[in-house]
Amino acid sequence: MRFVNTLSLRTLPLLLSLSAALGSASAWALPTDREQPIRVQADSAELDDKQGVAVYRGDVVITQGTLKITGHTVTITQTASGDIEVFTAVGTPAYYEQKPAADKQIVKAYGLTIQYFAANERIVLIDQAKVVQEGNTFEGEKIVYDTQRQIVNAGRATGANVTSPRPRIDMVIQPKNKPAEQKAQ
Repeated sequence: MRFVNTLSLRTLPLLLSLSAALGSASAWALPTDREQPIRVQADSAELDDKQGVAVYRGDVVITQGTLKITGHTVTITQTASGDIEVFTAVGTPAYYEQKPAADKQIVKAYGLTIQYFAANERIVLIDQAKVVQEGNTFEGEKIVYDTQRQIVNAGRATGANVTSPRPRIDMVIQPKNKPAEQKAQ
């Protein structure tokens, strides 16, 4: 691997693949997000085009439209064909946010480790995991969020070292707002 402080032209395929992968989370994103440029900010970048791995370090911030991912370290891996396979953000905590629609609130996700699997548009939050969506919260050791079907699964993080064991999940679901005419009756 080579160490660089600035991006080179050789990283263009990796960045284009990153754009395609991040833009594909359409069920959890504004439609215009995928049309926006991706911006990666970090203190340093280590890029290995041959292995298809990019590691960004130092208060990493990745943005594209309403999408924002932060972490101390973000690793992006590609398949042999050049598609983004997974990105992994590590932080205290790592953070993911995106606005699903113009009339919806921003969805926020936290975890000491956040993995985004591009092929099936799935986000895995591990250790101190939390998702906040329209006032509803889901917390546990591990949360898997299927962005296409908008399904959250929370539970134990089997096989992972967890800094704060939580034998149970904690969910808070807000009541649905009733139309004004129903409230008056």
